[in-house]
Amino acid sequence: MTRVSRWLSALAALFLAVTPIEARAADITVFAAASLKEALSDVESAWAAQSGHHGALSFAASSTLARQIEAGSPADVFISADVDWMDYLDKRKLIDHRTRRDLLGNHLVLVEPASSRVSVAIGPNFNLLDSLHGGRLAVADPGSVPAGKYAKAALSSLGVWNAVADHIAPAENVRAALAYVARSDCPLGIVYTTDALAEPQVRIAGTFPDATHPPIVYPVAAVAGGKPLGVQFIRFLEGSRAATIFRAHGFVVLAAR
Repeated sequence: MTRVSRWLSALAALFLAVTPIEARAADITVFAAASLKEALSDVESAWAAQSGHHGALSFAASSTLARQIEAGSPADVFISADVDWMDYLDKRKLIDHRTRRDLLGNHLVLVEPASSRVSVAIGPNFNLLDSLHGGRLAVADPGSVPAGKYAKAALSSLGVWNAVADHIAPAENVRAALAYVARSDCPLGIVYTTDALAEPQVRIAGTFPDATHPPIVYPVAAVAGGKPLGVQFIRFLEGSRAATIFRAHGFVVLAAR
């Protein structure tokens, strides 16, 4: 056998050895709200270590993911950042209702670039517009994205939405809004507490009272027609190991066994 032949044989053997591992790399597909990125990635790693299975995680706005599932995109588990988009799929029988759980909670905060030192006293009719100093408020799309809907509800409840509605920098999801502030493209933004904790380039300027907006709830469910392994993953999400990870990332754990 020539040197070239031996090299080709070795390459073929390596390909055959690697391919089955890659094929097993995504035993299930999980569609999850963008704000879950770091926490859910850590949970998936813990699940993989315990079960030997692996999940492909796809993060985006809950609205985007729900519409993708409706359009037939293959997914086994869906975790939304609000109940509305889970209800949307539930009413269309696109999730297995029996597996639906309210998994996590969160809080809403006002963030600014880490280099800023503005403390905003959030309260009825507070002067948010002046705090922008001519800039824009980074918010996930308030028309469809959960974080944006919560933000609009909070600002409306406090009587300041109309003052800032024309000074919004809408983003496709909460992490995009976070990035606007982290890059100092916007002087202020509204995100979840967990987002602020995950990004060292921002700091929390103020926290919105929970009573100013609907409860922030992350429901989870298996997608209709998905792999049975997805239900096992949901059970892991409800377990104590996942709960410890979620709490470490700042989430409120609602469902734990």
